[in-house]
Amino acid sequence: MNLEQQLIERLQTLAPTHLEVINESAGHGGYFPGKESHFKVIVVSDEFQGLRLVQRHQKIYAVATELMNPGKIHALAIHAYVASEWQGQAPASPECAHAPKS
Repeated sequence: MNLEQQLIERLQTLAPTHLEVINESAGHGGYFPGKESHFKVIVVSDEFQGLRLVQRHQKIYAVATELMNPGKIHALAIHAYVASEWQGQAPASPECAHAPKS
């Protein structure tokens, strides 16, 4: 199972009403086809109710810890919402300074 699938499986434990896992590895330095190192996750879950942003991130890191080891996920952009906050779109990711130049 690839890293993206493993991440999705772990995030499912948060009972999301909306979940997106976007592999952004191709926009970063050192990319080659099949590389999985940079991800953006958008998670909408009642599990975040009453939690501050840092606590929401901690919950996500807690389920993804095993995948954050060297040689696995290098960067994880987290957008965590409860249903009443979710507007249908997360902010765009910034461009990487080491992105491959065209």
